[in-house]
Amino acid sequence: MEITPVAHIENDFKSKFAVPRQSGLSRIKSKIIFEKEFADRNAIREIEGFSHLWLIWGFSENEYDCKSLTVRPPRLGGNKRVGVFASRSPFRPNGLGLSSVRLEGVEYSGASPVLIVSGADLIDGTPIYDIKPYIKFSDCRADAVSGFAESNGFPLLDVEIKDEHLKIIPESKRSTLFEILKNDPRPAYHSDNKREYGFRFSDFEIKFTVNNNKLEVTDIYAVN
Repeated sequence: MEITPVAHIENDFKSKFAVPRQSGLSRIKSKIIFEKEFADRNAIREIEGFSHLWLIWGFSENEYDCKSLTVRPPRLGGNKRVGVFASRSPFRPNGLGLSSVRLEGVEYSGASPVLIVSGADLIDGTPIYDIKPYIKFSDCRADAVSGFAESNGFPLLDVEIKDEHLKIIPESKRSTLFEILKNDPRPAYHSDNKREYGFRFSDFEIKFTVNNNKLEVTDIYAVN
């Protein structure tokens, strides 16, 4: 079976580093831009009656074929192996992801609809292969058990950014950056308080260190 993208996502996540660990954990907004063949308001008729959507998408930045039947989830320290189908690892046989997002609204670029969503865990440009409405009575399981992922387990960090660095970021993007940083953008099994980390956010490179529960931004500069 061949599948083709119906849309792609646009946001400030320019690399895999610092993307939310799961969907629905943030209120950071993204845009879903439909490909030309599907950019028709009829394709989303009645969608505004739903508060949340399912996105089926592709791990487009994986650089090699993923044939292993076991993976090492960061939540387990990156050392213990579990079955690939018992994890949400991005390294999967068919490279497909599933995310639930909140539908914040619908805008139009000319005649083409644009979905505004929050809570996406996709990097900018990720292809989306299908969009389905989230239905509460069937999709929400109050008695679900989450195995080794039962607890969120990711404490919030105290973020410190000097004014000289913060002023480089447009005011409209500052709250988004703070949300990314306070949720600890490091890989889950990293705890080196002497290491400087970096990631691309919008048109900027963000450098930071973490010591215990405090994250300090060490540098911010624009990138091409």
